[in-house]
Amino acid sequence: MRIWIFRAIALALPLLVVVLAELALRATGAGNNWPLFKTNPANPAYLVSETDIVKRYFANNTQLPSVKMEPAFVLADKPANAIRVVVQGGSTAAGYPYGAGASLAAMLEQRLSRTFSGQRVEVVNTALAAVNSYTLLDLADEIIAIKPDAVLIYAGHNEYLGLLGVGSHYLAGQSPGATRLMISLRKLHSFQLMEQLYQQLNQPLQGADESSRTFMARVARDKDIALGSAQFQAGLKQFDSNLSRLLAKYQRAGIPVYISTLVSNLAGQPPFNSKPIPATAKLQLQQLAEANTEAGTADSNDAALLSTLSSQADAEHSADFHYQLALVHQQRNQHRQANAQFLLAKEHDLLRFRAPEAINQQIRQLARRYNATLVDNEAAFIANSPDGVTGNNLLLEHVHPNVQGYFLLADSFYNALGRNQALGSWHKPVPPEIAWQERPITPAEEHAGYLRILQLKADYPFSPQPQQVQFPPAQTVQQQWGQAYVAGKLDWLSLQNRNAQYYHQQGDGDMLLKTLKIIADALPHDANANLQAAQILLKAGRHGEAQSYLQRVMLTPALAADIQHQVQQLLISIAQ
Repeated sequence: MRIWIFRAIALALPLLVVVLAELALRATGAGNNWPLFKTNPANPAYLVSETDIVKRYFANNTQLPSVKMEPAFVLADKPANAIRVVVQGGSTAAGYPYGAGASLAAMLEQRLSRTFSGQRVEVVNTALAAVNSYTLLDLADEIIAIKPDAVLIYAGHNEYLGLLGVGSHYLAGQSPGATRLMISLRKLHSFQLMEQLYQQLNQPLQGADESSRTFMARVARDKDIALGSAQFQAGLKQFDSNLSRLLAKYQRAGIPVYISTLVSNLAGQPPFNSKPIPATAKLQLQQLAEANTEAGTADSNDAALLSTLSSQADAEHSADFHYQLALVHQQRNQHRQANAQFLLAKEHDLLRFRAPEAINQQIRQLARRYNATLVDNEAAFIANSPDGVTGNNLLLEHVHPNVQGYFLLADSFYNALGRNQALGSWHKPVPPEIAWQERPITPAEEHAGYLRILQLKADYPFSPQPQQVQFPPAQTVQQQWGQAYVAGKLDWLSLQNRNAQYYHQQGDGDMLLKTLKIIADALPHDANANLQAAQILLKAGRHGEAQSYLQRVMLTPALAADIQHQVQQLLISIAQ
């Protein structure tokens, strides 16, 4: 018996030492905590998201990509009649390249606030550029803690070349289980310290400075992930493993989940990396393209040649081959064949910045398995694209929508929530034409997004080497401000204040209302911003919405007596 007691003590002592060391490090402030939500110092009634949340995944923060979460504010104590929705995902869910205004969260909050006029509506954006399913799973418990009424998920493009992706330079472990363990261990201050000591003792030789390169230019370690390869399958396994755990968590917590299929630019984005087209086939494709044959006039020889080339492309597994075939079919108005070849071109693209169709299949299966609502944005984008193939009409490059595309993305989620009568009774659904007019993004932000895409496309993989970006001359004052915003000469709030002043001077009441609402929704804890929004909404006769903004004002600590009196009078007038 004594032997077993001694053995137990021997095993417990190292664990005790680790626990004591962890407590000591936390007590002395050594190490870091990176919670998803923390108390907002400007107004303790609110929590605010941690913009540097990505730091929790890396021991050496000097190697971090320059990605930040948009700050999101949420009431620390959720009111009884409040509606709270959380958005999860990567850069598309976050609204890149436009920022928060084009995001799924902002467009939905604007529309849901009118649908449930007079109720508190919070659509909390926890999306972050470059992250994948590991981050979604890691944040789940903290999301559950704020008691959302629904969680919306748009994710899957970053499983291969995102942070912690299977082909990424930013890799934590060789398997989903090992990576999840590393993520958990990095929350321990003692583990952080050990990692830092190890890195100091094993400093790699300094290479060329890559800090000025885009994230896409820096992230890809593996640029040759063939369809069906072991690494390809590893990406699918990773996604299924993490999403299964994520959806199971929400299911146990009783939180409804809405998960979307993914959209890729097929017609407008040539493959990033491909096996070469055989020389003879390349010449034949060129001859077919130059023939410029109209639909219905192609002779039997052309049809036979296209059939032969299609079979050859299948055998070669060449993305470029399929893409060139698609262009030939498109030229002949053979849309069904063109669409099939565009899809195969994306599937065989060796540089996997676009999710393969297998991930969309997984999303559909996961939705069924865990009783989540499927939001089929892939089908929605196809239905709203010429000839049924997604391209530059709705997408800016390989995966990120333009403003019209972001609106369509949000519209699909909105309609899915409405069909389920989620969040309450939908007495006043907002028609899409009104929602589009009120989309929470200004022309200056739209232009800023256009300029960011120019910057993105000036580097790998869109260009073999980084190129100097020349912005086109600004044609309007909004374009001038958008350029200053991208250059870091103007912060977001200053940009919006300039917009508000400009629209006031121009007598543009609709744009002034939109701008003041954008500011107030981004800063729900700011009394002045929300009072201004409420006042202009009252003038517009939108009393229910005005009441919601006034309720925000009343949550401000140490609210000035004159403002408090003003708010009370306005609330009384609304009630009357």
